Amino acid sequence: MSEMITADLVDLDLSADSKQAAARSLAGRMAALGRVTDLDGFLADVAAREAQAPTGLDGGIGIPHCRSTHVTEPTLAFGRSAAGIDFGAPDGPADLVFLIAAPAGADDAHLTILSALARRLMDADFTAALRSVRHPAAAAALIRGDRAPEPAADSTEGAESTDDTEGTEGKAGKEDKAGKEGTEGAGGAVEAVGSPASTAADGRPSDGTSDERAGSGGEAAGPPVFRIVAVTSCPTGIAHTYMAAEALENAGRAAGVEVVVETQGSAGFTRLDPAVIAAADGVIFAHDVPVRDKDRFAGKPTVDVRVAAGINRPGELIDEVRRKAARGETTPAAAHAAGAGGAGAGTPVERSGERGDGYGTKLRTWLMSGVSYMVPFVAAGGLLIALGFAIGGYRIDKAPSVVDHFVWTQAGSWAALLFQIGQVAFAFLVPVLAGYIAYGMADRPGLVPGFVGGSVALTVDAGFLGGLAAGLISGGVVMAVQRVRIPAVMRGIMPVVVIPLLSSAVTGFLMFVVIGKPIATAQRAMTDWLSDLTGTNAVLLGALLGLMMCFDLGGPVNKVAYTFATAGIAVSDPSGSAMKIMGAVMAAGMVPPLAMALATTVRGRLFNRTERENGKAAWVLGLSFITEGAIPFAAADPLRVIPSAMAGGAVTGALSMAFGATLRAPHGGIFVVPLIGNPLLYLVAIAAGVVTTTALVIVLKTLRRPAPDATAGASGATTGQEDSADVAQPVTV
Repeated sequence: MSEMITADLVDLDLSADSKQAAARSLAGRMAALGRVTDLDGFLADVAAREAQAPTGLDGGIGIPHCRSTHVTEPTLAFGRSAAGIDFGAPDGPADLVFLIAAPAGADDAHLTILSALARRLMDADFTAALRSVRHPAAAAALIRGDRAPEPAADSTEGAESTDDTEGTEGKAGKEDKAGKEGTEGAGGAVEAVGSPASTAADGRPSDGTSDERAGSGGEAAGPPVFRIVAVTSCPTGIAHTYMAAEALENAGRAAGVEVVVETQGSAGFTRLDPAVIAAADGVIFAHDVPVRDKDRFAGKPTVDVRVAAGINRPGELIDEVRRKAARGETTPAAAHAAGAGGAGAGTPVERSGERGDGYGTKLRTWLMSGVSYMVPFVAAGGLLIALGFAIGGYRIDKAPSVVDHFVWTQAGSWAALLFQIGQVAFAFLVPVLAGYIAYGMADRPGLVPGFVGGSVALTVDAGFLGGLAAGLISGGVVMAVQRVRIPAVMRGIMPVVVIPLLSSAVTGFLMFVVIGKPIATAQRAMTDWLSDLTGTNAVLLGALLGLMMCFDLGGPVNKVAYTFATAGIAVSDPSGSAMKIMGAVMAAGMVPPLAMALATTVRGRLFNRTERENGKAAWVLGLSFITEGAIPFAAADPLRVIPSAMAGGAVTGALSMAFGATLRAPHGGIFVVPLIGNPLLYLVAIAAGVVTTTALVIVLKTLRRPAPDATAGASGATTGQEDSADVAQPVTV
């Protein structure tokens, strides 16, 4: 196995002026050694990870990283920038840049080494040594752990000696040994302040048991040790997961608090001992992906934040969980992982989300939680009903129940069966929507009142809007109940008896008596308005929905338009206007990937090699109504791709409405065209939008100022940066 980092992978004079240029420079070194097989493909994967969350950390550190199929073996490249590069850290640019590349199927041993590096980045002596080292070989040795950094307080001569690659054994032997041991152990799934390998805050060895609180031999041991269990995780599970763990452990030592961390990273994880969790006084979740088996931590004071908070302000998190414990605040189940944050003062809405997140951000997260669970029911039910109509005709909805009448040899019976199964699936839509909005707010305790509230919404004819309200009410009620200080003896029955009982009763009362009827009235008014849309108004609505579908290519705005359309057909007998809206939305959503596929076919020289490969896949994605197929193109060139896609989507949406094309199925793309009203004109609308977007993209890319290496890229003279660097480098807006 090759060394993860060598002198060839170190650039102590990194001259890049942006994070994209820095990633390209360091990745080029990996490609030169054969560790990256497709430079542009790998950089696209790096950009995709960067888009999830900034990789800049306090203290002048940037750690762009990703898993990629274009990486042959786990590799680390290091660059040092004199001017600094903005990686989105709160305290400013980074001068130390680590590009971490892991294969898609990296083994645990390699990921363990990467996790060890992540932990060492929290060591001030380590980062100080990297800022002063003068030779690439010495920097590589420091990063590998072959040699230990001199303590920051050492003399200048001692610091300079770290630049030499030989003669360090006698001087830093003890540190070397400790550094290597740290490298071997840092990637383990669980590391704890107060574990057998460490010491407690008072300097005594700690075995992590409750005996420490009482002392030994009956002697006084001072105040009881406050114990915290924590879970850290990040999208790739390579760097932030372990850096947050190290930061929390270090902050715990400084505060005299015992912190035991479960790192749920790519190298796997080992669950904390249930006895350790039971003995804990509080819990910290620092995560960007859902915490696995979160119910293990129910009934304890909990702070729930994103992983960056665990790295940047661990001391504040520890203080916060201690304050919650002092107030007796317990959280039977933490908030939804997608956007949950630490609990604090204020309304239930204000208590969730990363500190600083606005009301709109948290509300969108909760609503998308419900929509994501509802959409499969819409797709299954809608397609079954559409097939029923296709086989049995437009009067199939009047067929008797297949329980009473089913003839195996009659197509009509099979059509009725499909239709009635689809109706049953549709009956779950509003309860599922409401239940999983509440789940997004309050985790599992929100499911029961959410489903109850959604069912009440159907009973009072409040429909889709009633489901939204029921979900938000249910989640808010559960979160309010969870804030009440509960005696320890009752905590065990809270999640299964008390919370479901109280929250269901309150939600049901509000939906039946207070807000259900007004929402039902509003729902009917909206349906009547849509049914009356004709001519110019309908065309304008189609254009607006087309713009929304193509604005963020599968993001929140796209989902709002799609949810609006599916809500209209989520009944057994939707209106003609609702089916026209569904048709316009699906047609517009097919435009961006199809247009990018066509553009890469007719003018391939305007796109780099990776984009041309993505263009081949975009044909299938576009025909299948997967708008996200255009995201790689928009990420690389948003200022040209997104406006072009929106123009084409608006044209298609407007034409689809003008042609009166109807769609009963909420998904399916080209495969459900036989089920569409006016299918030929529907295809004409899609083709018009695709041509519009393709033409605009080609014109805009042709008019751009040529990149310095465009000529070489066109002639095929370049090896790793094919075509224009202006196109190949992902940018953000």
